[in-house]
Amino acid sequence: MLDQLLGNAQTKADLTAALKGGRLAGSILLVGEEGCGAGFAARCLAADYLYPQGGQGAHQVMEGQSPECLEVSGEGASGQIRIERIREIRRRIQDTALSAGGRVVILYQAQRLNPSSANALLKSLEEPPAGVLFILTADSQAGVLPTILSRCGVYDLSPISREECVQALTGKGVEPRTARELAVLCGGKLGSCLARLESPRKESLALARQLADLIAAREEYAAQVLAAPLEKDKAAQLLLLDDLAALALATLYQPELSPLKPAQCLALADLAGQTRSYLQGNGNTRLALTHFIARLF
Repeated sequence: MLDQLLGNAQTKADLTAALKGGRLAGSILLVGEEGCGAGFAARCLAADYLYPQGGQGAHQVMEGQSPECLEVSGEGASGQIRIERIREIRRRIQDTALSAGGRVVILYQAQRLNPSSANALLKSLEEPPAGVLFILTADSQAGVLPTILSRCGVYDLSPISREECVQALTGKGVEPRTARELAVLCGGKLGSCLARLESPRKESLALARQLADLIAAREEYAAQVLAAPLEKDKAAQLLLLDDLAALALATLYQPELSPLKPAQCLALADLAGQTRSYLQGNGNTRLALTHFIARLF
């Protein structure tokens, strides 16, 4: 299944060679920015480890429906991985009946382990049960606790080329112009491109495009009216600010993406970042976008 992972030729070759040669570490950390496909790569590696010959079992792993592949991710508003989840996984490792040659635990976003859950996981990484492979993902090595990092074989994942990204998107039925726009907008991060085709990212990006047009035309009142419905929705505001900044920066490299001029792009990206930090610091949600647009003009 690793051959389905786009780009990242060296990482795929290294993992495949280690897997086939029986040299794969008992704990693997896949590092890649959000949207680079670390989660997808983790499932591919798990499928190849459990079912080297492929088949239905491998497809179940890819779909998240395999009893031999246990998955852990953050929960609640904090997104932290709690110690209870690690203890539950440790129990399930012992109780699960096998139909494959081993078991896999995929732990998404290892930077979300708190000290207690990290210590509980560390015990399993230090003395892993026979046949169990731990696959962790993270946005960066810096966010992973050193005690966890030191027990993992680390592999990096990068964005794919824009050409590969466009080809992958059009292969999924995306209109070519939209595919080219998304490939530039997301910097070759296929996962981010796909996320922007689904709600609520799809609507947020559409709104960002409309606001960019109004900003370029210097129509402040119309921009304020367009943003007004979001004044109580902090999550929607954060998405919009992300999309505006991404659109502005992408326009610098591909001017046909929006009518924004270079100076407007730089100002927009800078103010979007400032406003995002303000909101994350519990700033006034009702006034954030109004103030943001007023400063732009």
